[in-house]
Amino acid sequence: MVEHWSPKPGVGSSSLSTRAKKSICEHMKLINYFKESYTELVHKTSWPTRQELTNSAVVVLVASLLIALVVWAMDSMFEWIMTNIYKVL
Repeated sequence: MVEHWSPKPGVGSSSLSTRAKKSICEHMKLINYFKESYTELVHKTSWPTRQELTNSAVVVLVASLLIALVVWAMDSMFEWIMTNIYKVL
């Protein structure tokens, strides 16, 4: 089979069209992306242990409670101040 080249840039060859080549290339890129992602997740990523996850969860819980208490205290103080200001007026 003889391949004929066209001087026009958008015209594909007789063996495979340009669109088919691009489609195959895009599929291969997608397949390679998933293969590399899997390899990185399985072999290169260090996953935390159950104990580390538990410790992190406790730290987040305690920090969230402390922040909630600080916001509640500030809100209560602001409410008390505003109530006393409006009583005077």
